[in-house]
Amino acid sequence: MDRRKSIKALVVGTVSTGLIIEACKPGEKKAATAVADTGADADRMQEEKDYLKKLNDKFFTAQEMATLTVLADIIVPKDAVSGSASDAKVPDFLEFIVKDMPKHQTPMRGGLRWLDVQCLKQYGKAFTDCDHQQQIAMVDQIAYPAKAKPEMKQGVSFFNLMRNLTVTGFFTSEMGVKDLGYKGNTPNQWNGVPDDVLKQYGLAYSEKELKECVSF
Repeated sequence: MDRRKSIKALVVGTVSTGLIIEACKPGEKKAATAVADTGADADRMQEEKDYLKKLNDKFFTAQEMATLTVLADIIVPKDAVSGSASDAKVPDFLEFIVKDMPKHQTPMRGGLRWLDVQCLKQYGKAFTDCDHQQQIAMVDQIAYPAKAKPEMKQGVSFFNLMRNLTVTGFFTSEMGVKDLGYKGNTPNQWNGVPDDVLKQYGLAYSEKELKECVSF
C-alpha cells in the first residue's frame, strides 16, 4: 500500500471508528450524522464530489474491457525494450479517460460494437473469440485509412481514436517514459575552468579552491 492509500485508510478508519462509537449511544443519531458530515470529503464542493463519484463508477463492461485489452496490445505489443500496452495498464487509462472526457464515450462504445458486428459477419463470432490471425486480419482492414474500403469508414474512425488513446496512455505511463529513454532534468557537474584557459590569463586555482569548490 502506498503512502496516499495509507493516509486515506487512516482517515477512513478514524471516521468509521467515530461513527461506530456514536452509533452505540441511544438517542444520539444526530451526533453520528454530524460526524459523517465531517469526513474526508466534507470540505469539497458538490461538483468535486460528483466528479469523484463519476470516476469511481465503471463505464466499460467486462467484455468491452477484454476487447480493449486485446486491441491495445495489438497496437503496442511487448518487445525487447518494454512490456505491452496492458502491462502499462493502458486499459485502465482508457476507462479513466472516457469518464474524464465524456465526448469519447459514444465513439468508443459504438466502435467496440461495430467491431463485434463485423467479426460476427466475417467469422461468426465476437472479436475476443476470434483467433489471433483473425483479429489481426480485422484490424488490418481499419488500421490504414488510405487503404481501407469505404464500408470500413466507421471502423477506421474508431481505430484512429483507439490508437491515439492507446499511444497516449502508454507513453505517459512510467513504462512508456522509460521506453522513450526520457530522464528529465538532471544535475550537471562542472569541474571548473579548464587548465589551458586559466593559463591563458595567468590564473590558477588555489589548493583550497581545488579541494572545496571544483573537486568532485
